[in-house]
Amino acid sequence: MKNIKVIGMIGLISIIWGYLWVSMKVGLQDIPPFFFTTLRLFIGALVLITVLIIRRKPILPKGNEWRRFFALGMLMCVGYYALCTYGIQFVDSGISSVLVYTMPIIVSILAHFFLNERLNWLKGFGLIVGAAGLATIIGPKLLHLSWNLALFGEIVIVVSAFFWSSANVYTKKIGRDHDKIKMTLWQLIDGGIILLIISLLKEHNEIAHLNIHMPSMLALLYSSILGTAVAFVGWNWVLGNIEASIASISLMSVPILGLIFGSIQLHEAITRNVIIGALFVCLGILFTSLPKKTPLKG
Repeated sequence: MKNIKVIGMIGLISIIWGYLWVSMKVGLQDIPPFFFTTLRLFIGALVLITVLIIRRKPILPKGNEWRRFFALGMLMCVGYYALCTYGIQFVDSGISSVLVYTMPIIVSILAHFFLNERLNWLKGFGLIVGAAGLATIIGPKLLHLSWNLALFGEIVIVVSAFFWSSANVYTKKIGRDHDKIKMTLWQLIDGGIILLIISLLKEHNEIAHLNIHMPSMLALLYSSILGTAVAFVGWNWVLGNIEASIASISLMSVPILGLIFGSIQLHEAITRNVIIGALFVCLGILFTSLPKKTPLKG
């Protein structure tokens, strides 16, 4: 029964995150990236506070939870959410989803050192394949020295994937000790406060002249409620029940869905390089996330 719940949650998360890239791209048409992320985090936090109140669960952290949740907020919300949203301004939504989902490959490296989930030859091969996929997407610009905003955005998104990977490993390390909803809530609050300060310093002119149209408002609500509150509570729950590397394999469909949704709604071109790169990244996720076989005992 537990396995069925895990599979169902993974399926729901994959669909939500597959479309998330389109919603972010739409929302950024009217809202600057750091302020968009700030609103997304605070709206998501309000949803989770409501859930905790309804369930009559404690809201405030206790003891070392303050420090742990703040660290997660910096990794997840500032390092991942903010950088990813900033980078997607310059990159197609579909390509952004592929680049971010190098995360499971990075997780396999970090898990080797911090979670005792050891690398083996299969995972090593997956790292090479995943790196080849990344090079297929970004490489042509580097080879031709065509430095532009698109390449800058792609690099920023890959860096954000590293922060997401770090947050996943840290969540796996400490997550069993904490309520998943409260843990996610305080990530959003802590990260949201820091990003609000950054946004007010950097984007005050855009905020002063903000004019949000209905598509951007709907995109913000989707990103906040489904893409943030629902999906990340579910993801933290998944990480608490299975290995980080095995959980990551379940996300292989997200970059493919991101490419499909971006092509359908935003008419983004899917080039041969992107298709090949996406397939390599998915294969990299597969190989790096496959569990090590336990030898049979006679």
